[in-house]
This record gives sequence, structure tokens and C-alpha cells, in this order.
Amino acid sequence: MATTLLRKTVLTAAGVVATASGIAGPAIAAHAAPAEKAAIVADRKSGHGERELDVRYEAQPNFYFCGPAAARNALSVQGKNIDVHAMAREMGTTEAGTNSINDITPVLNKETGAKDAYKSVEISTPKADDKQTDKLRADVVKTVDAGRAVVANIAGTATDTDGNTHSFEGGHYISVIGYRDDGKTVTIADSADPNTATYRMSIDNLADWIATRGYSTS
Repeated sequence: MATTLLRKTVLTAAGVVATASGIAGPAIAAHAAPAEKAAIVADRKSGHGERELDVRYEAQPNFYFCGPAAARNALSVQGKNIDVHAMAREMGTTEAGTNSINDITPVLNKETGAKDAYKSVEISTPKADDKQTDKLRADVVKTVDAGRAVVANIAGTATDTDGNTHSFEGGHYISVIGYRDDGKTVTIADSADPNTATYRMSIDNLADWIATRGYSTS
């Protein structure tokens, strides 16, 4: 079934599963457990083409707040502490989710304080080609080097660098907070499950995960 950048992201407790750990990602959120916060990575930059930003992670408080939570986590790397419910109101998030990355980009710009800090980029094809993957890689490096995080709308199943799978068949939003190997590998902050708050993934797998949807980038 084809999707587009404007398709609504619908999450269900059964459809969002962190299969690697055997724990349903939103099960914590679906039971309205308190959001967890932690400074999970430190900002570091070296001469080896890598950088990770200091994100003050917060898990999403329910099964449909992944969009606001991803935006909140992304903005936290800029030192901003914005309530996820305020994010949801600005994005028009409902129990059906957040419509598209186009509802997130304007909020990121507003909270960053620059109307052109972020733009939406679509990967419209069912699978990312080399050109789209190279652009995503360049966008991640540029955005992270500017001290900002990328927010991506993903769908389906992808495998991280540890061989663990992350499955969000109904769609999901994540934050990309770092990279290594000049962007060939990225670090993801995922609000679905604090037990797998961050993980790394190849840029190729991430690009295919975003395919048919889009991402917010500098």
C-alpha cells in the first residue's frame, strides 16, 4: 500500500513493536506511564567525521504522541525544554497521529527562532535511491553540525547496527541526533520505548525507512 508525505501517521499498540527487545514500544506510553528524561549522549566532535548532540530524552506519554515527542527531543539539543502537549497542540496531533512532516517543520522553525532553520524533504519512492540517500546523509551532517537534530517520519521495519529490528508498520516519528563515519551511520533517539531510547543505523537503512514519507532538516 503506497503512502505519501501527506498521509496520516496512525499508530496502534499492536502496530508499533520494538521486535529486537520483544517489548511493545508504546505499551509504556499506552498505559500513560510518566515520560522519562535523561541526558543520554554528550556532545562530541572529532576529526573522524562524527558528532553526537546532547539530547534530553523524553519518552512519548501515549501511543499517538510520537510526532510531538520527536520534535521535543530534537529541540532539546538546542537547550530548549518544551512541553510535549504544547508541541501536540501546535501540530494538530490527534489520536490518529500527526498528519505529516509538514506539520512538524513549521513548529521546529518557530521554536528554533528562524523561519528557514528547517525545511521538509520528501523521499516519495517506495525505496530510496542513491541520490536520495546521499542527500539524506548530507542533510544529517549539515543539520547536526549546525547543532540541530533531524526529525524523520518513518514506516515499516528497519535493522540497526546491532542487528536489532524496529518495527512501526503504521508509521512513526524519530529524531536523528548524531552521525559517525561522515554520516554513513546515524544515531537515532526514539521516543517509543525508553529501554531502547537510542540506537545507531546505517544511512541506507534509514533512507529506506523514510521512503514514501519525509524528514525535517536544515
